[in-house]
Amino acid sequence: MTLLNEKVAIVTGASSGIGQAIAELFAAQGAAVVLAARNAERLDQVVQRIRQAGGRAHAVAGDVSEADTHIRLIEVAEREYGGLDIAVNNAGTVGPIQPLADYPLEAWQQTLAVNLTAAYLGARSQIPAMLARGSGALVFTSSFVGTSVGLPGMAAYGAAKAGLMGLVKGVTADYAAQGIRANALLPGGVDTAMAGDERQKEWAAGLHAMKRIARPEEIASAALFLVSPMASFVTGAALFADGGNAAVK
Repeated sequence: MTLLNEKVAIVTGASSGIGQAIAELFAAQGAAVVLAARNAERLDQVVQRIRQAGGRAHAVAGDVSEADTHIRLIEVAEREYGGLDIAVNNAGTVGPIQPLADYPLEAWQQTLAVNLTAAYLGARSQIPAMLARGSGALVFTSSFVGTSVGLPGMAAYGAAKAGLMGLVKGVTADYAAQGIRANALLPGGVDTAMAGDERQKEWAAGLHAMKRIARPEEIASAALFLVSPMASFVTGAALFADGGNAAVK
């Protein structure tokens, strides 16, 4: 059996890393996936990988900090697959690594736009489509940064990721009784381009109780749980998939 048979899912930030792993796993579990990222070429490559494996996928290239991108995602989901059941608002950016007093206002605004405002714009478009189906599941990719620890030079990123926790609780308060579940997924360090070079990855591994960082596929499995029927009574929650990072400071 597949956990997401006949479901339709949107995944943002899907051209690489965690988003790509989530898209490929969801498709393998039976979902039709509509994928968003800025890099159209890499996004198309992910779509082709899914289709070659027998899955269903469409791409929508665009900037998630713009409302039009989310509107187009819903239009494709409804036109090609009949509606929307699942959304993983995963796109994010670390932004410049600088102490807060040196942080340019423009960089602060951009970091919050991609990590937090984009999640609001996504949910604002996704929830009505889910209500039309009678239920839905949203996941927002947060981070251990800003929720369990602060890291030097990452105040903007941490503030945005912590803000997602408030968004999850607000969506739960507004829509849980109407069948909409919303949860945050909090990865630790993950072996992606965002993690930096090998020296930075080794440093990050030391923060975790397991003394390693995750593979993107491990984070995708946690996302699968949150959107699947196995998590039918889980909403307004934060799931740490962080190798014990938050537990050992």
